[in-house]
Amino acid sequence: MTRVQFGTMSMLLVLLVATTQAAVVRSFPPFEQLQSLENPNLRAVIPLADEDNYRLPNETNPLHYDVYLSTDVHLGYTIFNGTVSITLEVLETTQEIVVHARQLFSFAVTIQQLEVEAATEQTLDHEYEAAREFLTLSKSGLSFPADTKWLLKISYQGNLRTDNGGFYLSTYTDEEGNTKYLATTQFESTDARHAFPCYDEPAKRANFTITIKHDPSYNAISNMPQNLAASSSGVTAFDTTVKMPSYLVAFIVSEFVYSEGELNGLPQRVFSRKGTEHEQEWALTTGMLVEKRLSDYFGVQFALPKLDQAGIPDFAAGAMENWGLATYREEYILYSPENSTINTQTNIATIEAHEDAHMWFGDLVAIEWWSYLWLKEGFATLFEHLAVDLAYPEWNIFQIFHAGSYQSALINDASPYARPMTYFVQKPSEIGLLYDSVSYAKAGSVLDMWRHALTNTVFQRGLHNYLVDNQYSAANPTKLFAAIARAAVEENYEVPALVIDMMASWTNQGGVPLLTVERNYQDGSFSIKQETYTNDKDYKSEKLWYVPVNYVDASNPDFRNTEATHYLLNQSQISIPDAKLAAENWLILNKQSTGYYRINYDSQNWQLIIDGLINRPHKIDPRNRAQLVSDLYRFATSGRVPHATLLTLLTYLPNEDQYAPWSAVNTVISLFNRYLSGDSEYENFQFYVGELVNQQFDKFGVNDLNGEQHLVKFTRNLLINIACLAGVESCLKETKAKLQNLVDDGTPVEPNLQSQVYCNGLKQADSQIFDFVFEKLMDSNDQAERRLLISALGCSQDAAQLEKFVSSSIDQTNGLRVQERITLLSPAYSRGEVGLLASIDFLLVHWEEYALLNTGFGGINPLYSDILGISAYTVNAKQKEKLQELVDLVQNSTFVPETLQASVDANVAANDDWLKVNREPLMSWVSNFRNSSAALNASFLALVLCLLASKLF
Repeated sequence: MTRVQFGTMSMLLVLLVATTQAAVVRSFPPFEQLQSLENPNLRAVIPLADEDNYRLPNETNPLHYDVYLSTDVHLGYTIFNGTVSITLEVLETTQEIVVHARQLFSFAVTIQQLEVEAATEQTLDHEYEAAREFLTLSKSGLSFPADTKWLLKISYQGNLRTDNGGFYLSTYTDEEGNTKYLATTQFESTDARHAFPCYDEPAKRANFTITIKHDPSYNAISNMPQNLAASSSGVTAFDTTVKMPSYLVAFIVSEFVYSEGELNGLPQRVFSRKGTEHEQEWALTTGMLVEKRLSDYFGVQFALPKLDQAGIPDFAAGAMENWGLATYREEYILYSPENSTINTQTNIATIEAHEDAHMWFGDLVAIEWWSYLWLKEGFATLFEHLAVDLAYPEWNIFQIFHAGSYQSALINDASPYARPMTYFVQKPSEIGLLYDSVSYAKAGSVLDMWRHALTNTVFQRGLHNYLVDNQYSAANPTKLFAAIARAAVEENYEVPALVIDMMASWTNQGGVPLLTVERNYQDGSFSIKQETYTNDKDYKSEKLWYVPVNYVDASNPDFRNTEATHYLLNQSQISIPDAKLAAENWLILNKQSTGYYRINYDSQNWQLIIDGLINRPHKIDPRNRAQLVSDLYRFATSGRVPHATLLTLLTYLPNEDQYAPWSAVNTVISLFNRYLSGDSEYENFQFYVGELVNQQFDKFGVNDLNGEQHLVKFTRNLLINIACLAGVESCLKETKAKLQNLVDDGTPVEPNLQSQVYCNGLKQADSQIFDFVFEKLMDSNDQAERRLLISALGCSQDAAQLEKFVSSSIDQTNGLRVQERITLLSPAYSRGEVGLLASIDFLLVHWEEYALLNTGFGGINPLYSDILGISAYTVNAKQKEKLQELVDLVQNSTFVPETLQASVDANVAANDDWLKVNREPLMSWVSNFRNSSAALNASFLALVLCLLASKLF
């Protein structure tokens, strides 16, 4: 394929901008609703009965728990015995005490009043309400007066669960092939009540003393250090905790081994199964460094005497911030310098930083109720990047933040029905729904916006105030706003309005603003108008925000100072009369893209930006370059700007070498490709993409090099994916050769390239290569590698290979783990028509077996979720017919809701609408681009021949 020099073509491309645009698409197809990065606490919940009030009564309050547990988990037994003694205070006179309990039985309950001489222990009756999981304790004739204290003792039994929730059983195979068992916990948000009866609400803080009886060959760890004086062989007791919520309690009974270190006066350990000790070092060193950076930033030391991190073989959540004992999936804690990828290394650092940040936001200062979940998850999302940036500034980690959390938040917040960050919930089923991009990605992005707008100095001092004022208690957003407002006064920093009004405008209403910029090219001024952004440009809303803005123009392209210079103070529009912008200079708002909003410009300014990108792209910050691409895609496909504006802007890419912009481009190209891959003119689209990527693909290559900057490796992977998608011959040839060499000669593929090599190689692979990768998955003990291989196997474009792959999900004799079985179909049906039809064919035969697979936590049935997923990728008549056959077959079963047909129809209709609006202008433009490129190359060749002839004659 001939490479086109875009500098020579810039004038030609300007002419193509005039391509006309037709109607407006009303909504984005479902597969564009990109999910946020791995959600550390995402899990399904079991809907419970509708009740008016799921909150515990407030007549009593816990002060101290003494928890004693006995388990024979070393034998794989699930039964456990427990006794919990709760010291409680009575705040209002009551006739009963109510605590939470889940799936516990054989209760025996006594109570004794404290601080009263000759008080006797009395037996209490108990009633259990399953819907609200209330264990109500009382005795006829017995009253609990206000201002008294009591010791409540409950003996009980339970079973270790097998769905990775509560107090649960986990298994793994050791190096000798033996099955090993361990018992561990995952309590957030309402599962502490499964291990012991308790006041299972985040604001109900108390001290906990944990004692665990276990086989002497096993060890036990918990939030606090071991109390050696109270421990003996087979009985491990722990020091009493500080006051903390029940959901942060944790304990593990296992044969785990550990590495240890100390920094900043804090001992830290990393635990995992035997045989993985050599993979603990990165998590240990990063954990120590991150904790030091966080405690320095907050000006508040870590509150406990030790901090442990543990990798769990079976773990549904990505990670969990148990105070003093954080738990992780193994792939987020174990790192092999020889075999792990840069992605694994980065994930360990950011997820560990996320959980460490929770030790302050969520642990030291709890939230008053789950309605304020963002108040801890938003800070953890922000500091998973900021703490890593402070620890490893050379990584430029905020490009990853921008490509991940920031973009995810903007996409998911574009619905007219987007919920606010603060959102009232009561029931466990409602609480579970809050673990979404709003609580994580949006909250983190909004907090980062204010960190920049108000300056890091004010923001940092405000967080210090908040943590000190509310430590060992629970807080709400108002307390955060007050702490930041006080910081502004302390730093003598003038804010244009009340901090509570400014910040609450973002937390108390859903959605995201669209700023529209109109320039006056005569006097150099410009205006900014705000409205709610949705994917329907005709949607109207009265919402207004306090929006911080700043700007930069081509005369002084300095993007460093991100402090707000202007505000829309709950106003629909403002003017900037003194900007004095030269008419020939581009204008860009939102330096480094730190403000949480989209920005549209008048057509002339868009053209100036395009010219600036084509001629001097490095003058614009990489995150702004990325956001220009992202915004223009949304504006083009929602009818706000012509498609030609986006497609022309992308022609600057031969000179782009940064990660964030290429990540945005990868999203755009991948979305276009989903719709167009079966188009009769698909080759024109491939030609266009090839011209965008060729130059940088040639520069980055397909070989991993030592000593490269961190993001270079991420960027190379994006370029390989895009180049192979475009059919660039060298990309297809080199990735296939690497995979073939692995199969034939055992030549290892560099870890950082495995995902790209496996996926693109498997697209062209014969059965020998496919079977090699398939068996590699079945034999691997590395969770990160297993995830990579599952994703790659779905890239095959051979129906027989894909049938083998998806069918393995229900083969209980193979090496797939329980939680992996429901993850196989998505990599197949999301990679193209062959995989989509293979997935449907598999479900047509095996839908009942697939529906019975274990989802963990009683979550959404995999049959239902994958049918919805398939419908999101269904774009032509053949696919629709096969999908409808499947829906007709299963829709009357108990595995899917009655709304299945309507949900499928909505997804398919959204895809049809997208194609009706976007296909013609896209394909028309790329066809003109290809024809113009060919004509230009022919003219250039003729000119060269003429010059050569003149020289010769």
